[in-house]
Amino acid sequence: MRAVTRAAAGRGMTRRVQKAVIFLVLLATTASATTALALLVVDTGGPFQQAFAAQHGADAVVGINVSRATEQQLAATSRLPEVTSAAGPFQVASMSFDQGGYPGGTVTVAGRAAPGGPVDDVTLTAGRWATRPGEIVIATDLGQGSGTQVSLPIGSKVTVTTAPGHPQLTVVGQALSVTDSAGAWVVPAELPALQAATAHQSDEMLYQFRAAGSAQQVRADVAKVTAALPAGAVAGYAPWQTAASEANGNSSIIAPFVIAFAIMGLALSVLIVTNVVGGVVVSGRRRIGVLKSIGLTPRQVTTAYLTWVGRPAVAGCLLGVVLGNLLAMPVLSHSASVYGVAHQFVPPWVDVVTPLAMCALVGIAALVPAVRASRLSAVQAIATGQAPSQGRGYTAHRLLARLPLPRPVTIGLAAPFARPGRTAVMLAAILFGTTAVLFAVGLDAGLGKAAAGVQTTKGPGQVTVQTGGNNPVFTGSQQRQAIAAISAQLGTAHYVAQASPTVGVSGLTREVNADAFDGNATWLGFDMVTGHWYSGPGQVDVNTVFLTQTGLSVGDTTSLTDGGTNSTVKIVGEVYFPSNQPLLLTSWQTLGGAAAGLTVGQYDIVLKPGVSSQAYGNGLGNALGPNLGMGIYGSGQFFTIATSLIGTLTLMIAVVAGLGVLNTVLLGTRERTHDLGVFKALGMTPREVTAMVVCWVAAPALAAAVIAIPAARTLGGSTLQAMANAAGTAIPASWTHALSPVDLGLLALSGLVIAAAGALLPGTWAARSRTATALRAE
Repeated sequence: MRAVTRAAAGRGMTRRVQKAVIFLVLLATTASATTALALLVVDTGGPFQQAFAAQHGADAVVGINVSRATEQQLAATSRLPEVTSAAGPFQVASMSFDQGGYPGGTVTVAGRAAPGGPVDDVTLTAGRWATRPGEIVIATDLGQGSGTQVSLPIGSKVTVTTAPGHPQLTVVGQALSVTDSAGAWVVPAELPALQAATAHQSDEMLYQFRAAGSAQQVRADVAKVTAALPAGAVAGYAPWQTAASEANGNSSIIAPFVIAFAIMGLALSVLIVTNVVGGVVVSGRRRIGVLKSIGLTPRQVTTAYLTWVGRPAVAGCLLGVVLGNLLAMPVLSHSASVYGVAHQFVPPWVDVVTPLAMCALVGIAALVPAVRASRLSAVQAIATGQAPSQGRGYTAHRLLARLPLPRPVTIGLAAPFARPGRTAVMLAAILFGTTAVLFAVGLDAGLGKAAAGVQTTKGPGQVTVQTGGNNPVFTGSQQRQAIAAISAQLGTAHYVAQASPTVGVSGLTREVNADAFDGNATWLGFDMVTGHWYSGPGQVDVNTVFLTQTGLSVGDTTSLTDGGTNSTVKIVGEVYFPSNQPLLLTSWQTLGGAAAGLTVGQYDIVLKPGVSSQAYGNGLGNALGPNLGMGIYGSGQFFTIATSLIGTLTLMIAVVAGLGVLNTVLLGTRERTHDLGVFKALGMTPREVTAMVVCWVAAPALAAAVIAIPAARTLGGSTLQAMANAAGTAIPASWTHALSPVDLGLLALSGLVIAAAGALLPGTWAARSRTATALRAE
């Protein structure tokens, strides 16, 4: 074994550049593989189920009419055979609030002395739990603003506009309930002061059942609880499946493109490691002969080469795991906030399995050239030179010499034909790098389009005006005030009044949210998946979930029920609107207008190009007064995380591709050391030598660019579609081809940049080599 170790560390196998290449390739590849596997495992492992189990989620949140049941009767339900655990009753109330004059919406607030309990163990994500009156803990997504100006960080104050006297509360904490049992929590003594004077007191009970795997089982269990209580005591319930469907985790959306990058990285690493070891074997044949002549067996020669590869590979894998954890952290943190758990980590077994698998992959890739080295006879290895076989590439040299180009350029262009196998590896490396760049830019462009529609009917640069207080609709005077302020505000391009009733749809048991616009709303920015925007009364546009739940298609008709009035409408378009709830968009007239009871709930505004939405909002807010508020919409944290992750992974793949080119060109320059000496002796300048070496990669780079364009379009389209499927929505076909042919052509030239960058270092080394030293080389 000592002989093998000495052979692996001998002067002929130092090859610092190749070791650095192996180290960096494995670093980048292991990092991307760790990130991809972590996201895939966390997502397929059921993040909601994990969070549900960790927080002892409620199988059903049951609303109780306290005037019909006593605490003793409610306590008795916990002893039913179907019930395994129960918590409550907790007093609840519906609370509307505002902050600084801006409406913050309506939430369910519960009176709860502590976050823990046998059911629905609420997770604190920031601050502390409320311990006295005047304090409130709010849901984490509410504290982060959910895309509007209203956000509630720790220490902020909110005014309860629905309670007598409009009490003010201080936010002392942010928390998450995996079953959405409430949107805010206060101490039980505070809750009576937060109820509206006309509100009926209500409580909620939280139950876990023995069998609750389906909605039908939960319904049957709740029926047993209802039967055990006086008539009318149960006012309704929410099964755990509702919370599960609303938990739209983004790790499943991000996973497809991370996996695509990981596969490209794995393929690149196999190619490059095989090429590196093969090149070392070719360039070290004489040394192999010497080793075998002094007594090393074929097995020992193979082991020596595998040991030489293993050292930088192991180091790269270990650091790659660390880097992969850092890359996965933002995505998992965002997923944790969505699913209601304090933290999500890369599973420990992923950190163990990934480097072991990568090392095994590297070992397999290095085994073939290492065995090839061991099979050479000592005499053959010593006698054989390392230059390419005679005759290879000579035809290409003769043909290219006829072109009106400088001789160093034609020599460089013909060089790849001398080593077709190695050139194929270099072409593959450039191809992967170019494809990664095209894929990333195209995917980023598609996600940019998706970001514009991810908010509720709004995209970045759009503003809404809403009422304040407990009044969800505008009075006549408020409408006139809002229209005057919007019209007078510099930067207003268009605005339209919107009503948001719920309507019954034939075939659905629950009412559907509808947005009816009183005027032209084509500029709102909805992207059409199929069909077109409605053009008159009786026409509606719907989202993907609406079509999925109703079984209808664009072009079909359906019946709507609004306020007891039935109407037949035609679905003329499917809009991009990622949501797990059906949505219907139509004109004011389709739903009967004011005569049918429609009332304006908000005004939607789009700004002129170049106008800052924040500056516009500040000016409009001052003009609206205290009774009206607004929201400014942006693209959200998820798209920031996704685009930054795309950029990081693209850079890693491009660097790995450049290293592959560097290694291939470096092997070529070492093989042609004597030829380079001859060229320099005949008068070739260092600059011409560098240009010649860089031209070695020109033909493979151009070929890679031609192949990368269709490959990237196909990969990008299928990946974006997979991300859309994970989000439960269809996307416009144009998004999968967001880049124009001109853009694709220009971006494809990135392969030339990657290739030139990889060839520049060996070219510089060749230019600086001494002529006499080069001529003495074999």
